[in-house]
Amino acid sequence: MGHILALDQGTTSSRAVVVDETGAIRATAQRELSQLFPRSGWVEHDALEIWESQRAVAVEALHVAGLDATDIAAIGITNQRETTVVWERATGRPVHNAIVWQDRRTADYCAELAARGLADRIRETTGLVIDPYFSGTKLRWILENVDGVRGAAEAGELAFGTIDSWLIWNLTDGAVHATDCTNASRTMLYDIRDGTWDDDLLGALEIPRSLMPEVRPSSGGFGSSSLFGSDVSIMGVAGDQHAALFGQLCTTPGMVKTTYGTGGFLLMCTGGTPVSSAGGLLTTIAWDLGDGPVYALEGAVFVAGAAVQWLRDGLGIIAAAPDVEELAASVPDSGGVGVVPAFTGLGAPHWDPHARGTIVGISRGATAAHVARATLEGIAFQVADVLDVMRADSGLDVAEMRVDGGAAANDLLLRIQADLAGVDIVRPTQLETTVLGAAFLAGLAAGTWADVGHLAQLRGAGSRYSPGPDAAHLDARRVAWRRAVERSRGWTDPADGYVAEA
Repeated sequence: MGHILALDQGTTSSRAVVVDETGAIRATAQRELSQLFPRSGWVEHDALEIWESQRAVAVEALHVAGLDATDIAAIGITNQRETTVVWERATGRPVHNAIVWQDRRTADYCAELAARGLADRIRETTGLVIDPYFSGTKLRWILENVDGVRGAAEAGELAFGTIDSWLIWNLTDGAVHATDCTNASRTMLYDIRDGTWDDDLLGALEIPRSLMPEVRPSSGGFGSSSLFGSDVSIMGVAGDQHAALFGQLCTTPGMVKTTYGTGGFLLMCTGGTPVSSAGGLLTTIAWDLGDGPVYALEGAVFVAGAAVQWLRDGLGIIAAAPDVEELAASVPDSGGVGVVPAFTGLGAPHWDPHARGTIVGISRGATAAHVARATLEGIAFQVADVLDVMRADSGLDVAEMRVDGGAAANDLLLRIQADLAGVDIVRPTQLETTVLGAAFLAGLAAGTWADVGHLAQLRGAGSRYSPGPDAAHLDARRVAWRRAVERSRGWTDPADGYVAEA
């Protein structure tokens, strides 16, 4: 009865994992998710496919583990965060495809909000910058551009949610319309200090309050589901990066984790007081165990692991993602080649939605291996840039950076990262920290684990990568990197709108 069923609904797949009382993963099931690109810069998912795939892998994981619903103490949910869904309350039918966090269609509207002088108010209230990344402008786009949706929303007939809310609604057969505070803090509509939807921001974006879900702590009750043969309570919910921070047990101020997934996401725990950033980072809620929010600083790198996928699918220079390590290691350095993987703009600390991916420094001697190594360096440079700002903003010492995600299996990337970041990089024995974080949040509420100290006993030693000694050489590389970043910025013309067909 102490097992946790953790649902991990991500950008590229839906997964379900069964975690036992020791923190070990007993079973995993996964299905890839279709990626829809209606126009350049637009990214969508079929919300029904999200739900159907997530339900299917949950059933499969239970089957693989040889368990049924009576063996499950609770369900935990972690999810791609800012992705936005609007659905009919009466039927549960989405009114439009889900608009994915990577989508940049609202860049012009974000510029309009900034021109209206809302940047400071949004920063002070939500901890965020004005950017298409966040859910609020995506929600408004659906209201303004899908026939009949504005009127139905104003009549109270529709519900908005990030993916956690969409899953909770379906798991509870429409009985619960809720989200947790971490996902709410990513909408650009939530007051992270007062813990409420902000009426002024809802008004500024012309969003009816009736659309919004109830906000609850990350560890606690979110209703129950009878879809697996017996009632099981949903007891833990957190956005993927917050779940990874908790799964890495970065619970002391100054502790940092980086997740190398589709994007790269750094979060630093700052404790019970929100820390404002002067350097372009986000202030966000890390989690709430029911006794008040814990805050974090966050820097989002939009493209990390996706850059390796581009080497495979776009350039065809590797057959599978893990092959990049061998290819990149076949040369001692990048040969002067620089890759800025700004395929969907630049995130923190630059926040330039009009940047585009750039390769610089190509000579006749450049090879596929140099491009591969420069791509890994491009990932690591972006992370190092964010960590520099994080340390400056917080004033906290960083002794190490804990890492997870698919690309964290790449030893060469982590050695490069240790050099560029100047701190030890620690990879846990179990890389699935995001889904473990969701399981831990649910298990704490369900009584599977007594407290955070109990969870700490479950953590293995992992692998450690320390910085090399050649600081002068690294300084020169950082200078070259900054020059490459400048050449990637402002590539599309804001006057022509974000979407530039080429």
